[in-house]
Amino acid sequence: MKNKNVLIVVAIIGVVLLLGIIWGVSTYNNLVSLKEEVTAKFKDIDVQLERRADLVPNLVNTVKGYVKHEESAIERVTKARENLLRADDVEDKSLANSELSSALNSLLVITEAYPDLKANTNFINLQDELAGTENRIATARRDFNAAAKTYNTKIKKIPTNIIAEIGDFDNIDYFEADDGKTKLPEVDFD
Repeated sequence: MKNKNVLIVVAIIGVVLLLGIIWGVSTYNNLVSLKEEVTAKFKDIDVQLERRADLVPNLVNTVKGYVKHEESAIERVTKARENLLRADDVEDKSLANSELSSALNSLLVITEAYPDLKANTNFINLQDELAGTENRIATARRDFNAAAKTYNTKIKKIPTNIIAEIGDFDNIDYFEADDGKTKLPEVDFD
């Protein structure tokens, strides 16, 4: 009778341990999948940012022919593009994206003073491409932030946070919106 009770207790402990191991492995695998989803979404943002960065030289070259005395705006766009291409993590890309957006907005405001440039077919096409790319960036950023939210929420919930801590699953930063979007660029034509 005593051996039978010991055997039952050992069997129960074994089942509990087995269930715990299965839960731990399943939770770990789920966290890996969520983190990979966030990584994939970040790469989607990266693709769109690179697409925009590739459009910038064509836009700058088109504008250069018309706006000879606006060198500082053109240099600012060029520098911001280089910073975006060098950025490698979420925070750096977010900051570089904001810098490029601001520089491009300033450049596009300047072009308003040049009716011939605004009528140029190449310039119009580049503006359309840039606008489409900006929409793709916004969508990719929204998808990334949604995936990051799902992942961040999961790693903070009990009891998953135990596996997250053991597996070194860190919080993912969100791709922040440009703080300067609500502020109009200052342009002086004097």
